[in-house]
Amino acid sequence: MTPIQLRDSVRALQAQGHSLRQISRLLHISRNTVRRILREPPRAARGSALEPALQQRLKDVYARAQGNAVRMAQILRDEDGQVPPYSTLTRWVREAELREPPKRAGRYHFAPGEEMQHDTSPHRVVVAGKTVTAQCAALTLACSRRLFVRYYPRYTRLEAKHFLLQAVLFMQGACARCVIDNTSVVLAGGAGPQAVVAPEMAAFAATLGFAFMAHRVGDPNRKGRIERPFFYVQTNFLPGRTFADFDDLNAQALRWCVEVANAKPKRDLGCSPEDAYRQELAHLRPLPAALPPVYEVLDRVVDLYGFVSVDTNRYSVPERLVGKTMTVFKHYGQIEIHHRGTPVATHPRLVDQRDARHVIAGHHTVAQRAPREPALEQQLLRGEHEVLQRYAAALKARPNGRGVRALRRLLQIKRTYPREPFLAAVQQALKFGLFDLARLEHLVLKHVAGDFFALGGDDGDDDDTAA
Repeated sequence: MTPIQLRDSVRALQAQGHSLRQISRLLHISRNTVRRILREPPRAARGSALEPALQQRLKDVYARAQGNAVRMAQILRDEDGQVPPYSTLTRWVREAELREPPKRAGRYHFAPGEEMQHDTSPHRVVVAGKTVTAQCAALTLACSRRLFVRYYPRYTRLEAKHFLLQAVLFMQGACARCVIDNTSVVLAGGAGPQAVVAPEMAAFAATLGFAFMAHRVGDPNRKGRIERPFFYVQTNFLPGRTFADFDDLNAQALRWCVEVANAKPKRDLGCSPEDAYRQELAHLRPLPAALPPVYEVLDRVVDLYGFVSVDTNRYSVPERLVGKTMTVFKHYGQIEIHHRGTPVATHPRLVDQRDARHVIAGHHTVAQRAPREPALEQQLLRGEHEVLQRYAAALKARPNGRGVRALRRLLQIKRTYPREPFLAAVQQALKFGLFDLARLEHLVLKHVAGDFFALGGDDGDDDDTAA
């Protein structure tokens, strides 16, 4: 009982001759409360209709304020000196019928197997430690409310076909009608009743046993059975979850649909969607024995590096096909590459990556650097003498490039001087770590002078000969 009703009841009982004690017992209030109500002056009845002048003034101010009640209060205060409470001003607006009353919300009733609804929504999810925007695709049976959810990095007609195929497999059948919004993924043009479904999507749906129907523009409530679950997914499934990749994300989403979303009882149904689905299953249209394949056919030219490009990612082909035109079959999970009807490569599709490459072993030969031959000078010095070979190796190991110039100078010295003094000088230079070839040549000259000239001999013999 509201306070106004309580006051009216107290006064009515007093008018009937009841005492304070009796009124207190009948209304379960204290006698002091009864006394306080009876001492209050009765409120004047509030008229339901506004004065014509006030109603016209409110209509003008409402139009100037564009329906904003706060702005209306400011205009009335500045121009008329009136400061009505906000609740009073909004009551005046309602009584003057300046705003359109809210329309009654309707309810749609669907027979088992009559309709399913499909839509997508972008969600922010954590995949492999990074927060990315993923497209959440969902489909629900309008009668039993059974839900199927799957995520995609992007949502094109290929992903739409893949999702619809996975959804009807999950439902083990399809309804006669699938209500969608006016998305260009499914529609080729138009909107609402005038929408034209893309021929490839219409043919794909017909193969699975249903037809698309787009609701009119501005009427999302027509597919309200699928709009509400997106909020449920964002507030129940995504919080506190991380995912290794999109396969892990979809595996957890499927488990959540089975264990949580479809197992939770709904008040409108009086049971869980899974229990209602068991009754609806018999009314679904059975799937064909041969399910339609989901793929796109593309023509690509092999670039100079031996790759074909699909969705910014590159896939290898044998290098003998560089410059040739390939026929690429783009499936959701793999890439098949054919040349003149012959398959040449099959790659896993890089779904959640961009600007990446996938190479199959054997497609591209890796250039191997031929082992470097020893310098010609080193080859000429090899096998002459053990000491000379050791000296040449040590000379080449000096930190001055390949040592070709030094070996060439050493070979020149070898060819210029006799063998014995040259080898003696080399052995002496190797012993003392002498690799300055100018000093080595000086040592060779000293050995040559000692062998061919009598340097430092008996001076007396020379004098006698001269005499």
